[in-house]
Amino acid sequence: MNRLAGKSALITGAARGIGLGFAKAFAAEGATVAIGDINVDAARAAAEDIGGTAYPVALDVADQASIDAAIVTVVAQAGKIDILINNAALFDAAETVDITRESFERLYAVNVAGTLFTMQAAARQMIAQGHGGKIINMASQAGRRGESLVLVYCSTKAAVISMTQSAGLNLIKHDINVNAIAPGVVDGEHWVHVDAMFAKLEGKAPGQKKAEVEAGVPAGRFAVPEDLTGMAVFLASSDSDYIVSQTYNVDGGQWMS
Repeated sequence: MNRLAGKSALITGAARGIGLGFAKAFAAEGATVAIGDINVDAARAAAEDIGGTAYPVALDVADQASIDAAIVTVVAQAGKIDILINNAALFDAAETVDITRESFERLYAVNVAGTLFTMQAAARQMIAQGHGGKIINMASQAGRRGESLVLVYCSTKAAVISMTQSAGLNLIKHDINVNAIAPGVVDGEHWVHVDAMFAKLEGKAPGQKKAEVEAGVPAGRFAVPEDLTGMAVFLASSDSDYIVSQTYNVDGGQWMS
């Protein structure tokens, strides 16, 4: 406990799911936590539920002005930013011949540009502060290999892995460690949406795709957000000071690297 005492963290997409799990874990470890989310009401409710030093921050990672304003808000609230988790992301699925430019641009705006430019804004602030920091990008097992119906999402997460490598090599001279986490399948409300997509695309009954995916996990079950928090706390703490540009699989054995 208290491995993050005195640290100021910003987590994007933190009003629910994996991001909310990270926020709760970071607060329990003593960090001041900014719940960044496009849904400000949900972010406020999440912060109130966590209590203590958690607070909401309006953040649309597809909007540069919103990114810049969020960093200003975090510094005004906590005096600094020590940790960033780039968690906000969108998912879509389609046959390759049916992919729309709108879907492509929407996913790249959030998953790739949002990750890059939020990382950039946080890194600039960390450099100005002069005492380093930790940046954790959320990749995915989908970034490790293609999936038949998930071309765009897979490619965005492959980009996150690549950006993590390059940014990590560039920013470590400022004592900023950039690393990533690649989850496998994580249960939550988003899987209702994902399952419905695959039911339509593959002609499956509702719930069938989810059951098939779960059966393919060597650990025998979907992850829950709490399965990822230990890695996130580790990468945000001083225990990871000599780790640079790595992407860690936390996926129940689905990918080995």
